Amino acid sequence: MSEASKTGNFITQIIDKDNETGKHGGKVLTRFPPEPNGYLHIGHAKSICLNFGIAERYQGQCNLRFDDTNPEKESVEYIESIKRDVEWLGFEWAGEPKFASDYFDKLYDFACNLIREGKAYVCELDGEQMREYRGTLKEPGKNSPFRDRTPEENLALFEEMRAGKYADGEKVLRAKIDMASPNINLRDPIIYRIRHIHHHQTGDKWCVYPMYDFTHSLSDAIEGITHSICTLEFQDHRPLYDWTVDAAHTFHPQQIEFARLNLNYTVTSKRKLKQLVDEKHVDSWDDPRMPTISGMRRRGFTPASIRNFCERIGVTKSDSVVDFGMLEHAIREDLDANANRAMAVLNPIKVTLTNYPEDKDEIFTVANHPKNEAAGTREVPFSKHLFIDAADFEEIPPRKWKRLSLGNAVRLRGGYVITCDEAIKDADGNVVELLCRYDSETLGVNPEGYKPKGVIHWVSAKHAVDAKVRLYDRLFNEEAPDARHVDKTFLDFINPESIKIAENAKLESSLANAKPGVGFQFEREGYFCRDLKEEGMVFNRTVTLRDSWAKLEAKG
Repeated sequence: MSEASKTGNFITQIIDKDNETGKHGGKVLTRFPPEPNGYLHIGHAKSICLNFGIAERYQGQCNLRFDDTNPEKESVEYIESIKRDVEWLGFEWAGEPKFASDYFDKLYDFACNLIREGKAYVCELDGEQMREYRGTLKEPGKNSPFRDRTPEENLALFEEMRAGKYADGEKVLRAKIDMASPNINLRDPIIYRIRHIHHHQTGDKWCVYPMYDFTHSLSDAIEGITHSICTLEFQDHRPLYDWTVDAAHTFHPQQIEFARLNLNYTVTSKRKLKQLVDEKHVDSWDDPRMPTISGMRRRGFTPASIRNFCERIGVTKSDSVVDFGMLEHAIREDLDANANRAMAVLNPIKVTLTNYPEDKDEIFTVANHPKNEAAGTREVPFSKHLFIDAADFEEIPPRKWKRLSLGNAVRLRGGYVITCDEAIKDADGNVVELLCRYDSETLGVNPEGYKPKGVIHWVSAKHAVDAKVRLYDRLFNEEAPDARHVDKTFLDFINPESIKIAENAKLESSLANAKPGVGFQFEREGYFCRDLKEEGMVFNRTVTLRDSWAKLEAKG
């Protein structure tokens, strides 16, 4: 059972009550209905975990159904990416993936029946007139001058719309409900519009396409969905959902709304995410800085970490903003427990051990994980020439310095204690090499008289693996980039340091066999994984070892 299905919430309380009363004979059938107009993001992950998790909890089933009623913005690429994301998160849908377009014939028949019963009519108002007639939140709308056409006339016009006789926007089919309703969604909403466009599933069969509210409710009814779970923005649409299925004289699913995931330092609007991609602010939908599931996967997030995050934030009916640090905590917790350790020098400086033989190599056996013996060990080669990180050396160390400096000793992780005697500089005064001595008696022990300043990581120069390491950070440096700002858009808050690249990183030799997507802790640096797409040794930082943003905010 998934994490999302282990604990209860207000939705499971509703289902429990339904089961007690025998409302659906104990049957639970949910669905996850994404629009294939972009890649899924972390907000969708919450919905996936909820819908599939509830189905698992009650030994029911969950359908994957693509709401493909707007072919102008949809593509097969998005469909395939959505299927990959749901599977990667660890869920299986019931049967084959479903499409709203599978039901276009039935939906058309439903619409024709509404017309025959005087519940729908063809309207010729243009967009501006439609807005004028619709009214406001304080004023009722006005009836369309086409509202009183006979069913026979409406049916003939609708059939002509389907036959392609009219141009896009020339006519629409509207439900006939109540133009004076306080709920604007019930003021004769459009249920069909004309679009002369090729559809990725149905080809050129249709030039009229049903609207979301009409399609979604009746698709749920056709599939026999017992609990149609959606986010709070659809709460005001529920009366239209109910009207539609009742007017169609079909099975009546129950719509239940929950609060969507709002994450700070993030935007989750598909339109804005697409803008980031189209305008080249990021490399792609799966750029590791993106909040898309595919981007998070490429960055090194695990399915378990995302499911656990979704479980912890809970399911409520109240909107709130979740701190990005909770998501980072979820992946740190997972990788701390499960990721093997390795050494990587991101900003290398050469170290020569002057008293170590040139032709000698040693092999140190070190644990893959300090808290998990089952993770085994690995062999780390050692030689006369090493690399350490430039940040681990200071000629004139600050107070309480615990790394390498002139005249002082430091322990190499899993190896010897070394003492620095000299720093060699280039013509510009930059340190390019450190001449050090090693003490052969210090492997694994601290003899009397030594007070190493600390422990640093290293890599044997002879055996090092060259790599490019991308240091990713949050894409936005503003807590609410999506909020309304004077004279600014969300693009103005893109973090200029959301990616830094260590072009000349040196990795220990065991990482030459690292599989793409498998997480490692680079000791003292953070959690990393080999990139899923790029050839060669390219690693992405998943998350730092500690929450550096929390410290920055505390200082501010």
